[in-house]
Amino acid sequence: MHKEELIKLHELMSEMQDYFEDKEGDDVFDKYEELGVEPVDIHQSKSEHKHAIFVLGQEIAETMAEDDFSDRGRISERMRELAEKNADD
Repeated sequence: MHKEELIKLHELMSEMQDYFEDKEGDDVFDKYEELGVEPVDIHQSKSEHKHAIFVLGQEIAETMAEDDFSDRGRISERMRELAEKNADD
């Protein structure tokens, strides 16, 4: 995936983050916010955006797991694995 595509995906996932923050509160995405990489940060590297996407995806999945979504545990675990793998790159 090209950097521009990753940034667009990051932007879309950030909109999901906004939805869940409105619904669940602001303290749901602490790990993602600690990274300091947002979709508007185009100066950040492709790998930093990729890692942020996986961390945000994990936290979105964890938030969804608190609701009644199917296969939620597997999604959360897979996003955690991808975030950890990407952090090593």
